[in-house]
Amino acid sequence: MSWVNESVFYHIYPLGFCGAPQQNEGGEPVPRIEKLLGWIPHLREMQVNALYLGPVFESSEHGYDTSDYYTLDRRLGANEDFKRVCAALHENGIRIVLDGVFNHVGRGFWAFRDVQQNGQSSRYCSWFHNLNFGGGSPMGDAFWYEGWQGHFNLVKLNLRNPEVVDHLLGAVGMWMDEFGIDGLRLDAADCVDFDFFRRLKAFCRGKRPDFWLMGEIIHGDYNRWANPDMLDSVTNYECAKGLYSSHNDRNYFEIAHSLARQFGPGGIYKNLCLYNFVDNHDVNRLASVLRNERHLENVYTLLYTMPGAPSVYYGSEWGVKGIKQNGSDAGLRPCLELGKIEDANYQLCEHIKRLGAVRRALPALQYGGYDHALIKNEQYAFRRELNGRSVYVALNLAEHPEYLEFRVDASPLVDLFTGTSYETNDGNLKLEVPAYGSRILVPQEEWERFSAASRGEAASTGAPAAPVPPAPRELKTGRWRHFKGGEYEVIGKARHSETLEELVVYRALYGEGGLWVRPLDMFLEDVEQDGRVVPRFVYSGD
Repeated sequence: MSWVNESVFYHIYPLGFCGAPQQNEGGEPVPRIEKLLGWIPHLREMQVNALYLGPVFESSEHGYDTSDYYTLDRRLGANEDFKRVCAALHENGIRIVLDGVFNHVGRGFWAFRDVQQNGQSSRYCSWFHNLNFGGGSPMGDAFWYEGWQGHFNLVKLNLRNPEVVDHLLGAVGMWMDEFGIDGLRLDAADCVDFDFFRRLKAFCRGKRPDFWLMGEIIHGDYNRWANPDMLDSVTNYECAKGLYSSHNDRNYFEIAHSLARQFGPGGIYKNLCLYNFVDNHDVNRLASVLRNERHLENVYTLLYTMPGAPSVYYGSEWGVKGIKQNGSDAGLRPCLELGKIEDANYQLCEHIKRLGAVRRALPALQYGGYDHALIKNEQYAFRRELNGRSVYVALNLAEHPEYLEFRVDASPLVDLFTGTSYETNDGNLKLEVPAYGSRILVPQEEWERFSAASRGEAASTGAPAAPVPPAPRELKTGRWRHFKGGEYEVIGKARHSETLEELVVYRALYGEGGLWVRPLDMFLEDVEQDGRVVPRFVYSGD
């Protein structure tokens, strides 16, 4: 399904994001969902073209305890408010995927309340899994029912009941027809009856052939759920773990093994476009689980260049932290305001914006195959290839620069981050990768297409304009990358004793090193390279 392969996802948990009350106390709808409108420019800067929204249906508390599938949660607004938001997102080229919580409902669900009120005479007794009047429930009801994974505030639906299925499909059809949603993420998909997924797939495909169905799967063979008869994709929890733990353990073999198993030659998921992520509303934030925050950029570089569709959880582009505490997920689902992110890592955000532009501009990253080129504990290189066009990704998680050497099929190759060109020796490429850094390398002609796209001149590629943000213009101590590829460390500033001119003192981090002095204005100026203006030096970290 092409639009998914070509997508950069952004994931928002709306009730938390919008600052909604924890409990739904009723009353008039409050249009908090309109907050999304102010974030659209930020999403566009990040090259986001698909938004996955957590639960928006009317519920009692956290959204996964649905009380009405046909109504927007009043804490977020009324249906008409959400229609305006959906229209604005679509006008800005952003597709919408909603959370489909069809395995269970909340105790406030209207049909369950009918059973509470009317007992065995309720016509909805058969709507719920294993509901019987042989004894009471732990919640004080005069009947027993099955709670999802033992949580009796989540009442398991009987998806073998045709009336239940018709009610749910009717809701899906309503959100498709009236709001134009483009897909569903199926909550707790491993607990849902397969026949329901088959009915859902046929129903959605009958209305819109490009409608996307993605299931939340944590363990197991993804092919059981993602296949022509059921879902289109699932959550890639295997790689979500490998992406951070391979850095924590300084062991790129872990993530390389998973990618080869899934997508390499003979890979078991080669024909699937999996939903890739590094954190979400259910797991601790990446910035809280990485032992060294300087690995953040490399983790996202991997996320955006590996096979599948990348997704960023709201706030994590700034390195927002969050962990589960005392059994609560509230710390993972904060209310955030643009421009008011505490301890925001703006350098990480700019890096992710660049990655979004790179991914949306290169078909090989969207559709291409995968094969590794080099694997070491702290260094890793792989190739994505489509129709003879290759993209090479080289990563170094060590705290010092390292030279990587591997075979390539084109020369010269250009680093999309710096514009530096690298020649090969009979197909053998040797290049330095900075500490905690990466390079994304493409053939010269692909670089020219990407550069044109960055100037908004590549309409034929469909690539977004202005992908590469400007470098910081103030001097900072730390690592800087020269436009020709050399890495340096700025030690500080000095002043000429006679002319009083400000000078930059820095040392080389390659070869035998050496101390350098250059006028500050010259150090920070722009220069021309291959017909474009670039900074002479780009800040790359402390």
